[in-house]
Amino acid sequence: MNPVMTYCSFCGKEEADGDHAFCRQRLSMIDPPRYCSECARRMVVQVTPDGWTARCSRHGEITSAR
Repeated sequence: MNPVMTYCSFCGKEEADGDHAFCRQRLSMIDPPRYCSECARRMVVQVTPDGWTARCSRHGEITSAR
């Protein structure tokens, strides 16, 4: 069985690969995720005045839920 890998939602690299403090800071402030945290695929992101939605072709959609 393959180990479960998670990916940074901002830069798309493996979470275990380096320090992602800058990425977490950007995601917590204003930027929507750009990469799926489950498979590292680039997501389709839409930003509106009310928030954002990000959709992975394999894992579905997440929203800012404001």
